[in-house]
Amino acid sequence: MTLEHTLQHKNMANNLSLSRRRFLQFGIGATTSLSLPSTFANILAEPERKLSLINLHTGESLNTTYWAEGHYQASELAAINRILRDHRTGDIYHIDHDLIDMLNILHYKMKGNQPFQVISGYRSPKTNAKLSQKSSGVAKKSLHMQGKAIDIRLPGRQLSELRKTALNLHIGGVGYYPKSNFIHIDTGRVRHWG
Repeated sequence: MTLEHTLQHKNMANNLSLSRRRFLQFGIGATTSLSLPSTFANILAEPERKLSLINLHTGESLNTTYWAEGHYQASELAAINRILRDHRTGDIYHIDHDLIDMLNILHYKMKGNQPFQVISGYRSPKTNAKLSQKSSGVAKKSLHMQGKAIDIRLPGRQLSELRKTALNLHIGGVGYYPKSNFIHIDTGRVRHWG
């Protein structure tokens, strides 16, 4: 086989591999969208997505339409980032859009009339390290430090009901802390504890 034929063979193999990869990526994406419960798809297809929060440490509240006209609203996302900041250090961090959407879906499923009460949103590495020294319940590599986790409760709803509804979403981690009266949700792998 000549060098030219060898190179042509490699190019064909690379193209075939790339085509397979693209096919698999498309197939996985299509399967994911098909497996997404229709309720979630309906909620996320709404022309507006709203969120109501109250930070129990700062007393700040927010009632926002963070999705409108087919896009996340930058100013409203900034307001969410601010209210969910590390209240101990004042550090503000980008909150994962999937977490915000999880909250939206959870509020809808709970038929909540009150804002979520926020116990903990973003945590700086410094804050997380201090908390993990005091409590074995604080993960050293917490998703709070990546803006992918939040600890909440919903007034007017039983904590056990909020936990059950979050578990039924099957879209992230759910921790149950009945003694402290909150649940933890995150956008990590599907798992639960407590």
